Amino acid sequence: MRIAVVGSYGTGMTMRADRIPDRGETLGDAAFSLGPGGKGSNQAIGAARLGAEVSLLTAVGDDVLGAQGRELWRREGVDAGAVATVDAPTMTGVILVEQDGENRIIVAPGALDLLTPAHVAGFAEVIAAADLLMVCNEIPADTVAAALRTAAERGTPTLFNPAPARDLPQDVAALVDVLTPNLTEAQVLTGLDTTDPDVLLDALRQRFTAKIVLTCGTDGAHVEDGVERAHIAPVPATQVVDTTGAGDAFNAAFAVAWCRGWDLRRAARYAAAAGAFAVAHHEVVPGLPHPEDLEER
Repeated sequence: MRIAVVGSYGTGMTMRADRIPDRGETLGDAAFSLGPGGKGSNQAIGAARLGAEVSLLTAVGDDVLGAQGRELWRREGVDAGAVATVDAPTMTGVILVEQDGENRIIVAPGALDLLTPAHVAGFAEVIAAADLLMVCNEIPADTVAAALRTAAERGTPTLFNPAPARDLPQDVAALVDVLTPNLTEAQVLTGLDTTDPDVLLDALRQRFTAKIVLTCGTDGAHVEDGVERAHIAPVPATQVVDTTGAGDAFNAAFAVAWCRGWDLRRAARYAAAAGAFAVAHHEVVPGLPHPEDLEER
């Protein structure tokens, strides 16, 4: 199976502490780590680990962080031949993780702001040859649109992970085949201030013809295909130490399962198991599972 990914790469600088400092407060007992991140790269690596042949389009700077990304993709078997080197620093995110595993993240996009529709045009043949295109929102909106339009023109199904949350023009929304928002992202896409999954799914259905996988954290997920709706029970994690990469692990596993021809419920259950594996590990890449880490559900 072939998966093309148009998305982000960056480096995460993670600080772990018992709690997040208040405004103006300094805490001196945190633990620091530095590791690769970016939703596009994370999802590409996650899909590759689960057996897909993955090609990635993103942008990095001509700096040590960009070089580290290229070495990471080489080790993980991700085709990075199309990755652009641009005149800006590689994206960097600062991640604050509390004792219970919850996180807060701030990102400096850097090179990602220079990933353009022209780069997508150069990636068009890869998209055309893929069984699925995955796109996330950590890149410019016009580049997201260009990727989805290219896939539609070439007959390649699309999975859009609208993270981080921002609205999507209606003409672009029509190009999405599988939509995977969390509750916050669903609220932004619908303009509704509710966490009721059924209300959000009803509103999303008014905007999207896509199959919808609404992830709800400890409440599992809800899937909707335009005809039927189902709740996917959460998979218990062995422990919760870091929720940072759970969504990326979920999306990668779902994409692989979907390319295998699994139905919506079965693919979401497999993805939920990947998310549960991820939260039991510190940092994102160590929490992306291999096949032996997941039970077929």
